[in-house]
Amino acid sequence: MRTARKFLKAAGVLGASAALMLTTACQSGSLTGANNASAGVTVIKLLSTNDTTNTAIAKALADGFNASQSKYKVNIVSRPGGTEGDNLVKTRLSTGSMEDVFQYNSGSLMNNLNPTKNLIPLGDEGYAKDFTAPFKTAVTATGDSKLYGAPWGAGNGGGIMYNKKVYQQLGLSVPETWDQFMANSKKIKDAGKVAVLQTYGTTWTSQLFMLGDFANINAKDPNWAKNWTENKINYETMPGLAGFQKTEDVFKAGLINSDAPSLTIDNGLKMLANGDAVQYPILSGNITTVQQNSPDKVNDLGFFPIPSSLGGKSVLTTWVPNALYIPQTTKGANLEAAKAFITYTESGDGCKAQLGAFSPNGPFGMNTCKPSGNLPQVAQDVFSYSNSGNFGPALEFISPLKGPNLESIIILVGTGQKSAKDAAALYDEDSKKQAKQLNLPGW
Repeated sequence: MRTARKFLKAAGVLGASAALMLTTACQSGSLTGANNASAGVTVIKLLSTNDTTNTAIAKALADGFNASQSKYKVNIVSRPGGTEGDNLVKTRLSTGSMEDVFQYNSGSLMNNLNPTKNLIPLGDEGYAKDFTAPFKTAVTATGDSKLYGAPWGAGNGGGIMYNKKVYQQLGLSVPETWDQFMANSKKIKDAGKVAVLQTYGTTWTSQLFMLGDFANINAKDPNWAKNWTENKINYETMPGLAGFQKTEDVFKAGLINSDAPSLTIDNGLKMLANGDAVQYPILSGNITTVQQNSPDKVNDLGFFPIPSSLGGKSVLTTWVPNALYIPQTTKGANLEAAKAFITYTESGDGCKAQLGAFSPNGPFGMNTCKPSGNLPQVAQDVFSYSNSGNFGPALEFISPLKGPNLESIIILVGTGQKSAKDAAALYDEDSKKQAKQLNLPGW
């Protein structure tokens, strides 16, 4: 998902102008020249998003790698997240000006970079054998079936972050079905609290009911993603319609906050932490914001999957981690250095460096890297579902097709301007344009 990916998806928060940031390189947190190589040392640049989590990961990995050997040196270059960052990455690849190695989304957004033309395959590197199955799928190009990325950070769960304290006060239990979720929501509303928090002021967050429902769809029909990619089914009919319908259900029942069109994610998370709002469809990684802004409330919050309306067990949808990529413009000693840096990143030392920089809130892309430390309850809940096997990747990590305007389309449903079915039809048309651009068969 573009947001989910916007967070990592999704933690991308727009910062200063791209022009300013791309002229700034930082090494170990301090500014340096872009390529001031000492004699015999090859200096390369790593492009990473400027949000708190990715900045911390980049610094930890650069510091660790630079201290581990004396042949190479990595300098960090920051970029904004979100749509601005997506466009910047595409521009730098198309103009041949991309840094030596860069961090970006996996899944459909990676395939939109035309990896067979712009990126160097990494599937033959020794560490690739330790990739998890979902991650392998997420960095496999549709053009040649080669692997083009290596894991960076950790993934996310896409579901409902909820206030456990209020749940306990109201005598509620985690819902297993959509009907149970709606019944819980009515009790929360009757108690004078926001039952279902929406933050359309941060547009990407609008997509979670729809995108976070995919593991439930996949459980109902394991061939849905394949048939969707081949234009054999659409979102206007069930089970694809289910996520759109959920967005409509909560609006029509008056369960969402009145300021949903303008409320932003940071303010929404404060409401959730304080118990003014009780259930929030969002990515689990956003618990890091609560850790920063409301540290005493962190363990009041928990996490559960989007409840299924399709029958059967509710399944947690997960977002696969971002990845590191090497552009084809990286050559010679710089290519050797970029590959050495990624090898370090995927090693045991690289795992330790990353775990020292952030608190993971979803599955890793390497079987050899596991969470450690005192994890918040939200993360513990996500790992509980993933460790039990009750999870599956979001659609964008197993299909290259994702319409670019889903955020604005789903907001039309969440604000009562379109029905679920009409919005699904709009999204089918939006996706058709994308499919033709990707030259997918069947479209």
